[in-house]
This record gives sequence, C-alpha cells and structure tokens, in this order.
Amino acid sequence: MPAVLTVDPRSGVPIYLQIIEQIKRSVALGVLQNGEQLPTVKQLAIDLTVNPNTVARAYRELERERVIETAPGRGSFVRPDGVAESPRVAADIGRDALTAALREAKAVGLSRDKVRELFEDALKRWFPTEIK
Repeated sequence: MPAVLTVDPRSGVPIYLQIIEQIKRSVALGVLQNGEQLPTVKQLAIDLTVNPNTVARAYRELERERVIETAPGRGSFVRPDGVAESPRVAADIGRDALTAALREAKAVGLSRDKVRELFEDALKRWFPTEIK
C-alpha cells in the first residue's frame, strides 16, 4: 500500500475513524487502486502502534460501506466498485472536512452568521460562478 497512514490519538477523533477516513481519501484520490491489497490488520496495527482490534474495526466498517472486501486467508482489497464509487466517498470526505471546520469555528466562538459569511467568501473563491 503506497499510502502512508498516520493517526493522532490526541485529535479527539477515534483512531478507527481516522483510519477509515484516510483509506477512503486514498481510494477517492486514486492513491489506492481497484483491487489493491491493504496491509494486514496485524501489520497496520504494528505500523500505527495501535491495538489490532482498532484496525479490525476500521476494516469491518470499510467493508460495510463497500469500500474494501476481505477474503479469508487472502487479505483485504479495494473493491473494484470502491474506486468507481469515489464521488460518494469524496462527498463523505467533504462532509467530514466541513464538520471539522464548523466544530473549530464554534470552538473559537464564531457566530452562525460569521461562519456563513466566511463560508460564502470561501465558496466564491473556490467555486466562482460562471459568467454567461
């Protein structure tokens, strides 16, 4: 697996969710390709210095979401349609990023109106309307 996963136990986000998000992001961006094998639960747990049950939980959730598939005795692989469904995965990643940004804005005391104003400014910058 060429993608390098990292976890931050102090982030406040459960480690298994960090693993899920990073694998989804890697699939959506094409870093992990259709059919590519993921590290074993044991190997990824060693690499990240986390409990193997944490990695197993992340893999189970990724299977449930149909991003990966696991074949007993063979390992876990990116589903052929996991890459094809990357718009759905990309939407999940976007939702997670926006949620984190809103959480941070609230934590620093920004009002709803100020957040809306900042969001509209960013939206105009990154998604300018087409001139007809």
